[in-house]
Formats: sequence, structure tokens, C-alpha cells
Amino acid sequence: MQDALYLLELELSSAGPTISSWPNYGKIAAKTDVYHCHLNKGKPRYVAVWKVTDRVNKVIEVRYVGTHENADYRRIN
Repeated sequence: MQDALYLLELELSSAGPTISSWPNYGKIAAKTDVYHCHLNKGKPRYVAVWKVTDRVNKVIEVRYVGTHENADYRRIN
């Protein structure tokens, strides 16, 4: 998972927060500027969740990396 997360961070750094090439990429509904994608296939499934905190300066904060089963998207802001 560390390698997948590293690749995701590289892509976020170069392409910005919208990276539709990753599996199950999408905006978290009812959240402002919060996105997620899956880091792997199979079980356990790992996800990464990030938030755009400053669009002008292109600042992105990764808010959660872990199993999909333990991700509580309502608590991630």
C-alpha cells in the first residue's frame, strides 16, 4: 500500500486533486472539496481521502488512508 500511496501522492502533486485514472475516484457527497479513491483491488480494500484546502496555492491534505471498511466519510472533513 505504501507504493500505491506514494504513486497517488506523486499524481496529486503533478495533476491536482482530480485524478480520474484511479479506481473508484470521486468526490465525497455533501463535502466541500473532499475526494477519494481506492488504492488496491481485493480485500481488504484500502482507500485514500484528501481535501483541497487552498485552490489558489494548490494545497491538498490527505485526511485518511486505511481500509474501506473502517472509513467513516461523515467524520472526515
